[in-house]
Amino acid sequence: MSKTAKDLESIAVDLPPHFVAEDGAREKALRNCRQVIRYSADAIRAIHRQEPDRARQLLASGHQLLEDLSRDLAGHGRLLHSGFVHDAQKELAEGYITLALIADEALPKPEALQVSYAAYLDGLGESVGELRRYILDSVRRGDFSRCEELLTIMDNIYGILMAMDFPELLAHGLRRSTDTVRAITERTRGDLTVSLGQRSLEKELDELRQDL
Repeated sequence: MSKTAKDLESIAVDLPPHFVAEDGAREKALRNCRQVIRYSADAIRAIHRQEPDRARQLLASGHQLLEDLSRDLAGHGRLLHSGFVHDAQKELAEGYITLALIADEALPKPEALQVSYAAYLDGLGESVGELRRYILDSVRRGDFSRCEELLTIMDNIYGILMAMDFPELLAHGLRRSTDTVRAITERTRGDLTVSLGQRSLEKELDELRQDL
């Protein structure tokens, strides 16, 4: 057998196991990422149901799964930095950030969550939509106590994202997310302004009735 033939035979024998192992790691990672996303979505629903302890349990489960996933993919760098892992990290970051903002707690750092900076910023941007939902739910309950504070936080998040003017390759579509954050914030500002105006008018009418 010629040297070239032996080299080709070696390639045919040595390379497939690498791809088999990577394919297995990918399938497992996909399952785990889907589960992290489910935990995160359930946690956000628990936050809006005013069940913070339940939300923390779900986020802790998602965080543990993400840690396991990162360890499993340590030898598969391409998979570790893939889009589906980024999405799972983003959803988990969104859950933790939303909980912290609504519960008025310290924001977790990206390092503590073990997510990339790009995923963290995406999660921060996504949290603005959850703040809008929380504000509107509060308005419907007649509770305006934190609405303006949270609207200010939405403004601050927009300012932070605007300052992250980096290429799309690094920021993973952050510019598009920033435009969405701006639209959500302005729409929420309009809704809250109308609601506060109606509340003020109702208060004035009640005072007039009392004076009659």
